[in-house]
Amino acid sequence: MMRGMMLLAVCATVAGCASSLAVREDQDVQSSLQYDAVSCTSLITQRNDLMRRYGLSKDATPTFSNTPFGLGPVLPDIRSQRQREIAHATGEIAAMNNSITRRQCEQPAKKG
Repeated sequence: MMRGMMLLAVCATVAGCASSLAVREDQDVQSSLQYDAVSCTSLITQRNDLMRRYGLSKDATPTFSNTPFGLGPVLPDIRSQRQREIAHATGEIAAMNNSITRRQCEQPAKKG
């Protein structure tokens, strides 16, 4: 009986890790390489649309929760659906910005 309870506790903990706060926050961080095939004007338009839709700034970057004692992998993600969507959009905007910067899509205004 005790062995079964321990096994159940381990299984419940492992099952909860798939939707944990840390896992979902990590999923918000995206690679900018996927945007390198998109034309600069289209990419800037996509980024600006995301910024408008979610009310985010141009320099939005993903943030991570400060969970105590390294409990992030086992804490459930209790953020609202809207908060998760905003966090995901933030990751997309940051990745798009990295691609835009790397490819020099936005040239700084010339002085003079």
